[in-house]
Amino acid sequence: MAEKTNEQQQDLSEILRIRREKLSTLQQEGRDPFQETKYVVSRHAQEIKDQFEQLEGSQVSVAGRLMSKRGMGKVSFCDLQDRSGRIQLYARKDELDAQAYDRFRKYDIGDIVGVKGQVFRTQRGEMSVRVQEITLLSKSLLPLPEKFHGLTDKETRYRQRYVDLIVNPEVRRNFEVRSAFVKYLRNFLDNRGYMEVETPVLNTISGGATARPFITHHNTLDIDMYMRIATELPLKRLIVGGMERVYEVGRIFRNEGMDTKHNPEFTTVELYEAYADFNDMMDLFEELLSGAAKNICGSYQLQWQGEDIDLTPGWPRLSMAEAVKQYVGIDFMALPDDGEAVAAAKAAGVDMDGVEPTWGHALYECFDQKVESKLVQPTFITMHPVDVSPLAKRSPKDPRLTERFELFICRSEMGNAFSELNDPIDQRQRFEKEVEDRMKGNDEAGMMDEDYLTAMEYGLPPTGGLGIGIDRCVMLLTGSDSIRDVILFPTMKPLD
Repeated sequence: MAEKTNEQQQDLSEILRIRREKLSTLQQEGRDPFQETKYVVSRHAQEIKDQFEQLEGSQVSVAGRLMSKRGMGKVSFCDLQDRSGRIQLYARKDELDAQAYDRFRKYDIGDIVGVKGQVFRTQRGEMSVRVQEITLLSKSLLPLPEKFHGLTDKETRYRQRYVDLIVNPEVRRNFEVRSAFVKYLRNFLDNRGYMEVETPVLNTISGGATARPFITHHNTLDIDMYMRIATELPLKRLIVGGMERVYEVGRIFRNEGMDTKHNPEFTTVELYEAYADFNDMMDLFEELLSGAAKNICGSYQLQWQGEDIDLTPGWPRLSMAEAVKQYVGIDFMALPDDGEAVAAAKAAGVDMDGVEPTWGHALYECFDQKVESKLVQPTFITMHPVDVSPLAKRSPKDPRLTERFELFICRSEMGNAFSELNDPIDQRQRFEKEVEDRMKGNDEAGMMDEDYLTAMEYGLPPTGGLGIGIDRCVMLLTGSDSIRDVILFPTMKPLD
């Protein structure tokens, strides 16, 4: 095996030398491809195929990357790949200038060219462009990886997404779906009277969620700053200011673990609507995600992580206590005492080590450890304990619970929403508890945001808020098992 690798390395070194020699020769001849600044493209590959009957016999100009070469005697065939797909190029020595054809023969797979020619069909029925003029627009100095068994290693594909897109063009579909989803999302919200806004990425405190932030330093002010872990608090300030319906699509940064569902930087949409509650947010989320599936994928029926998912509207809505009772058999609503609740959770095999021994934490851990992994079809889990929901409004029916939901599909959390807490006194008490937890060593607790409390004291109307993980939604719509498959440039550990 080592011998084969050494041979491949020698072959690669020779390829690199030859390609640079070709470039040097072109430059000496005054044909430096890197001096080309523009090429006018009249048609794309798929467009020619889709409109072949109308275009047959007409002149077109196309541009793209050479992906294969065949023949190379008096007749040459190449596949040219552009953003839309591939089209065959057909070149005959007796139809081109002799020097032009000779230069064309020396082009390498991976080179980028511009071609003028006539649309026609070969004797074998292949839709093609008959080359009349070809221009080298950029020289590829590195061979494409299929030279050596293709680009199949996942980590290499993530590190070199540009090569992945060239040699595995089917991966582009994930990012086309991503773009379509974000466009659909914006249209959906815009049509409902929401305004898109932008809020700071750098903040002087970390807040809006319980997560570990990335910390940087501002040299001019000589202060540490935090990359945002949520957009929640700035957006709710705007509701205080009377904007009533706002949303932001943006990057969030959390200095935490990486796995198939998590990346240190990810994209969310957060939206807030005055005079609405969490029930309105459930209705909106269900309509948004089911509509996106129907519009982009053509069906409510999707496959994800080996499961058949049905997004037909009318998704179940269960309180967290109801879900635990249904799946674990513990009726937390009949266990008002903290000790009883913790004992029941432990008896069900829930690990409570390091967890505050309260009724709310016991309910949440029971759900997190025993129920979440069983939720395959779209399910709203509502009424979360106040202990784990510092920004959600308490339920008027039970002060231990909040008007909050999370949507789960295929064991994954897709979004989080509240009837927003608008009592500044209650909010201050919850912030103070978070600070107290942090002082005890919980470095993921939030910070006291005095300015947000000041804003609340001016009056935050009843408000519904919703945060959606765009990466997770795109994973669902594309059937991708890893978040890295839907992020163009995922975070990777540097190579040694």
